[in-house]
Amino acid sequence: MNDDKYLRSINDLEEVGCKWWPKEVRDEAMKVSILQYLLDTQEKFISLLTLADSKKPEKLFNLLDASDFEYHLFLKHLILLTDVGSEPIQRINTSFKDIFPNKELVYKLGQKEYQYTFTVLPIKGKPNNEKMQIDTIDNLQTSCKNKAMCKDLIMLLIYGAASTTPRTRAILYKCNAFEFLGQEEKIKQYVCENYIRVSRIIAGKTATDLGNVAQVYALNYLSERLGDNYNLVNNGTIPGVKLDDDKEATFDIVVDRKDDNGKIKKYVGIEVSFQETSNSVAERKGREAQARFRNTNNKRSYVAYIIDGAGNFSRPAAMNDMCNNSHCNVAYTPAEFELLIEFIKEKIG
Repeated sequence: MNDDKYLRSINDLEEVGCKWWPKEVRDEAMKVSILQYLLDTQEKFISLLTLADSKKPEKLFNLLDASDFEYHLFLKHLILLTDVGSEPIQRINTSFKDIFPNKELVYKLGQKEYQYTFTVLPIKGKPNNEKMQIDTIDNLQTSCKNKAMCKDLIMLLIYGAASTTPRTRAILYKCNAFEFLGQEEKIKQYVCENYIRVSRIIAGKTATDLGNVAQVYALNYLSERLGDNYNLVNNGTIPGVKLDDDKEATFDIVVDRKDDNGKIKKYVGIEVSFQETSNSVAERKGREAQARFRNTNNKRSYVAYIIDGAGNFSRPAAMNDMCNNSHCNVAYTPAEFELLIEFIKEKIG
C-alpha cells in the first residue's frame, strides 16, 4: 500500500471492496422502486376510491374484481396512506380476539350500523409484508395469492375508525378512509397530502437507480458519523472549482465544517462510483478526475473517491484516473467509510 494510508491503488481497493451491491443499498433502492410503482398506479387507485360507496363496501371489491388492480396492491396503497404498517397490523393480529371478540367489525356511518365478519383474520404467525405480498416490487406486480386476507385488512383499514366500540376506535383511529369514499376532490386531497408524508420517509432518495441510492446511503452514513459540526450537501459544489469546459464542478457529496470561518474555507468533494456492471459512468468520472483534482488543489480543498463494484474493477483505466487524481480513495464498506471520516477530520478539522 502507498505510504499515505489514504491513497490506494486498484489492487488495494479490490482487496477491501465488496464488489457487489450491499444489502443495505438494495433495501433502500427497493423502497424507492416500490414508491415509484405506487405513484405510477396512484391515478387508478384514486379512481377506485372515487367509484366506491362507503355504505356499500362490496362495491369496492366488485370494482377490484372487475379491474386488473390487485387486492394486495390496493392494500399497499392503504397501508401507506393510513400509516398503519405491518408492525401495528401484527399487533392487531396478536390481540385480535380482544379487539374483535366475535370476529366482527361493527361500525357506524351516520345513524346506521354496519357489520363485517372477518373470514381469515386472525392468522397464525405474523401478517408481515411478505405474507401480505407487499414486500417487493415483483410481489406487487404479480397476482394476489390471498384475496380473503387482503379483503379483511382493507375493511379494517377503511372502516376501523368508525367502530362502535370506543377501544377499537382508539386503536384504529387512523383508519378513516371511509370519510372520503365516493368524493373525488376529498379523495385527491387525502391521497396527495398523505403521499407528501410518505415521500418524506425516503427524503433525498429521489432516484430509482442503485447508483444514486448508493450515493444517498453514503451521505447519510457520513452525516450521522461526522456529527453536527459538519455540513454535507448532496450534489454540491466547491466555490471556484470548475471542470476543463469551464463548467462548475458538481460533486456527489461536499463536506465542510460549520465553524470554519477562515479566509479560505476548506472543503472535501466526494465522488461515489459503485458499478456492479461495466458502464459509461466510470469512464466519465475517470475523464473528469484530473480537472477535479487540479482545481480542488488550487482552492486548498480536497477530493476523495468512494470506488467499488465489479464493473469498476473491470475498467482499470478509468479507476486509475480516479485513484491517481485523488487525496483519498476508499471502498464501499463501513470500515472504509470510517477511514474517509478520519481523512475528513484530519484535513478540514
